[in-house]
Amino acid sequence: MRTWFWTLLVLTLAVALAVFLRETSGNVLVMVNDLRIEVSLAFAVMSLVMLFVGLYVLLRLLSWLIAIPSRLRAWNDRRVSKKEHELLEQGWTELLVGRYSHAEKDLTRLFDQTRSANRQVLAALSAARAAHALGEFERRDQLIARARETANTDTALNEAVITAAADLYLDQGEPQLALDSLLPLQQSGARHVHTLRLLLRAYRQLNQHEKVFELTRSLSRRTALPASEASQMITTAAAALIRAGQHDDSWRKIWKELKTEERTAADVALAAAEANESLGQFDEAAAILEQAIVVSYDPRLLSAYARSDAKHVARRLEKAESWLEKRPEDPDLLATLGTLCLQGQIWGQAEHYLQRSVARRNDARVHALLGSLYDRLNRPQDATRHWRKATAVGAALPVLAADEALPAADTHLDPRLVYSEGLHDLPDTAQSLQPMTSSATYRTHDAEDYFDSAPIPYVAEGQVSDPSDKTNIPPATKQMG
Repeated sequence: MRTWFWTLLVLTLAVALAVFLRETSGNVLVMVNDLRIEVSLAFAVMSLVMLFVGLYVLLRLLSWLIAIPSRLRAWNDRRVSKKEHELLEQGWTELLVGRYSHAEKDLTRLFDQTRSANRQVLAALSAARAAHALGEFERRDQLIARARETANTDTALNEAVITAAADLYLDQGEPQLALDSLLPLQQSGARHVHTLRLLLRAYRQLNQHEKVFELTRSLSRRTALPASEASQMITTAAAALIRAGQHDDSWRKIWKELKTEERTAADVALAAAEANESLGQFDEAAAILEQAIVVSYDPRLLSAYARSDAKHVARRLEKAESWLEKRPEDPDLLATLGTLCLQGQIWGQAEHYLQRSVARRNDARVHALLGSLYDRLNRPQDATRHWRKATAVGAALPVLAADEALPAADTHLDPRLVYSEGLHDLPDTAQSLQPMTSSATYRTHDAEDYFDSAPIPYVAEGQVSDPSDKTNIPPATKQMG
């Protein structure tokens, strides 16, 4: 568009000048010392125009000739840059595909070839990631050091080196190294989302729950974390902080910072209830558990709610019975009611609720509670039966039939057993231990090939037993005879 505009403008001026010169007559006199030159106005104007055009073309030609070396250098730089970009793209492609050894080789070659600081840093960090994937951590650290040295004082490149190195350290399971790398960056005022996420990962691996709580709150406000993930991390960190501070009452600060939906999370409610119970505030603990049970209804909350002394059983039992109206077939709630009745020594109701619970789900804990109840009521047979069921359910034990015996031991490979014709005088039980032979011999099988847990008849070496003499028969065999 600009080309057409300037072309049209030049043509318009040329036409206007031609019309002007045609309509205007006159001469131009040029005097240089004694030299006098007189030409027409049109000729003078056209001469000036041609002189201007000639000078312009000459200057452009000279400029083009002078710029040949720089253009040659630029062309060579473009060619080299194109090759380096192709090598960088090839290395990245191999890195993404998983050909880590080829990627590291190409990217390291690019680092040695290029003179661009940006491409050197990118190549070194990418090669470090490939070496990390190959498990070559020493070589990875060398590449990271070369990238850091190349970045020098460039702020953007330094941040790239720090974050890439921290990501690799966290992937290796070295959160302290990652934290040592990221802290200077954070102290310098960097508040990038990716940096904060890396810090969050490091603090989580180091179990620094207070930092996890703060960073998760910050990232959640910036919508940099999914709501479900942020909620889970906040509740986990808050629960850990409450448990850690329940002995010095410092947990209340964290409890006040929690939102309502976070207080009713199962882990947080359990930790807060334990903290209140440790301070003897059982009513507050019960209120926390009740609010959480209404929202999340976790079996762990019911189990914690069932732990109560006799003074607070009545209140909790009334509340649990109101829940039972909405969930009459829930085995966890029935077990909770049974446990509360046991602690309140309401034996009949305890048996009723526990029997209903175990009828709906075969639970080892409920069987154990029934065993304890029947033992308290002096019903040893029922107590033993439920304790056995609790053991069988908890350990997944096989049930053996009472009217079957283990098979007879296989002793035919025992190298120390001697058979003789006199064995036919023994009872059938003894004869079943081994087939009869016509002469007294020793087995020549290796002892390592034989294994048996049953008692084996033994005859000392060099001693031949007389079939009619039973004095040489071992005690076990005498008894059988």
